[in-house]
Amino acid sequence: MHLDLLTLLALGLVGLVAGFVDAVAGGGGLIAVPALLSAGLPPVTAFGTNKVQSMIGTGMAAWTYWRKGFVSLKALVYAIPATFIGAFLGALVVKSVDTTLLGYLVPVLLICVATYFAFSPKLTDADRHARLGFALYVPVMGFAIGFYDGILGPGTGSFLTLGFVTLFGLGVTRAAGNTKILNLTSNLGALALFIPTGNVIWPLAATMAVGQLVGGYLGALTGIRFGARIIKPMVVVISMALALKLLFFR
Repeated sequence: MHLDLLTLLALGLVGLVAGFVDAVAGGGGLIAVPALLSAGLPPVTAFGTNKVQSMIGTGMAAWTYWRKGFVSLKALVYAIPATFIGAFLGALVVKSVDTTLLGYLVPVLLICVATYFAFSPKLTDADRHARLGFALYVPVMGFAIGFYDGILGPGTGSFLTLGFVTLFGLGVTRAAGNTKILNLTSNLGALALFIPTGNVIWPLAATMAVGQLVGGYLGALTGIRFGARIIKPMVVVISMALALKLLFFR
């Protein structure tokens, strides 16, 4: 396909905006995937290319949250491989399963996420009592949501953040940081299949990745600086936008 300079510059800017949004609340794919489709990529190739550029921004955000002390990699030592395996298996079976039901169920779940974040008065940056054991059940959550990310993907960040907050008692900013680690892992798991099958346009992925680096870094700093005050409303907006897109703009 022909790639002109204007298209590359525009996609680089899209990568920056998507990286910023993704680092704060997740859902950067809502911005990046339509842009890649508009550039003429087939859906599967757009999905694979998006995974590469998203991985770069998510990696930058994850590193920033970790460097600022909001993530313990030791606590995620079992969740990381579980998430990777789940995403790889999801990507492996995506062509042989009917995702129609998920396409209708996911918007409902995203609306529930948005409603919870909008109206729960308890969502702050303070940690609370965990309902489930972190070491035992975060790997289970990582595997399940990683599998979903490999099959479909929209809302992965929102679902992970909700799980860390409601099930494991993390404050909103720590939940966002841990979400970035597992989201990065699920991207890698899916890419372990997408890259060998040739479903990545590397010039586009590289161009958007530059924007993602900047956006992911700025987004993570913004999330850390303002905490729940900005993460909560952005999760609500992104979750509702994803739900509406899945319901009415397939």
